[in-house]
Amino acid sequence: MAGRKKTHRKVAAGTPGARPLKVDLEAVRGRIDAVDEQIHSLISERARLAQQVGISKAASGRAVDFYRPEREAQVLRRARERNRGPLRDAEVLRLFREIMSACLAQQEPLKVAFLGPEGTFTQTAVLNHFGHSVRALPLGSIDEVFHEVEAGNADFGVVPIENSTEGTVNHTLDRFLTSPLKICGEVELRIRQHLMGLMSSRKGIERVCSHPQSLAQCRSWLAEHLPGIEQVPCASNAEGARRARDEKGSAAIAGETAAEVYGLKVLAAEIEDQADNTTRFLVLGRKVFAPSGADRTSLLVSVGHTDSPGALGRLLEPLARHGVSLTRIESRPSRRRKWDYVFFMDFEGHAEDPPVAKALAALKKRASLFRLLGSYPRAVE
Repeated sequence: MAGRKKTHRKVAAGTPGARPLKVDLEAVRGRIDAVDEQIHSLISERARLAQQVGISKAASGRAVDFYRPEREAQVLRRARERNRGPLRDAEVLRLFREIMSACLAQQEPLKVAFLGPEGTFTQTAVLNHFGHSVRALPLGSIDEVFHEVEAGNADFGVVPIENSTEGTVNHTLDRFLTSPLKICGEVELRIRQHLMGLMSSRKGIERVCSHPQSLAQCRSWLAEHLPGIEQVPCASNAEGARRARDEKGSAAIAGETAAEVYGLKVLAAEIEDQADNTTRFLVLGRKVFAPSGADRTSLLVSVGHTDSPGALGRLLEPLARHGVSLTRIESRPSRRRKWDYVFFMDFEGHAEDPPVAKALAALKKRASLFRLLGSYPRAVE
């Protein structure tokens, strides 16, 4: 229109209508190369410092003697607190775990036993907690994991203890009744269940193979999308994935690692019924470590006569009196006599923290059976 003045506005980059800023890609790549050199130099320096720690403790000469879960938990927490993006906290934590794992492996890799075979969620928990520079040892049962750590053939073990939707893994709890092992860490793993197989679509599925807990965690999805299809319980998700690879018409429910290990196609991703489906794993070792500043303690106790009125209340009273927060309690048969039970407890704090130490001393006097299973860093996620 005649006579109207043209106006000019500055448009912020990233808004609709903005002209893309010209970037000197070669200059940016040059800066990236320079930063990469700095990162590499600092990682090498960290590895040399880790070597010095190993040299100062060379009398024992084993990687397990250099590993300090409380120290690693502190490093990870500080990394998370420092993070201001753009990387997500989970990515920053993963990078620092791998750096610590590689530095420790200079002495020799840690040997970590886990409930196998390869491709299980427990293997993923091992790698998430210890990094990829460990020697992971897949075993056929929870009993074998306990035995290998007890015998010293493995430095640590990783076993499942509970799932947020399916509850407690009782076999793991029961092994603590006779095992001298200690809990020295925990892992919380977000469980993403995938339907997988060699077929090109779900139409070719005749049966679905998986661990009973995984089948249960996907119960509603299976009923809606694969009604009438046979569900075959297996000893592990990895066993289900192997069958899906080897048997015509078989599909499996498992994690992404299993699809990679067994060469399967993901036919449907994240089919679990609960979006926050999480499994907690315990790290088994042979000793209790020092406090990390944000810890959990696990205890095995019995009151002797659980049918006595108020017996359990009297047992728990010292925790409340000393301000100790109980987060979990589970009863199991004691196997000493019929109708006799023991209690597994988790509560916040380390056994060396003054309030916890006072509560434990009072509780021990009231219990007919008292066993400290471990004080360990809470999962850093």
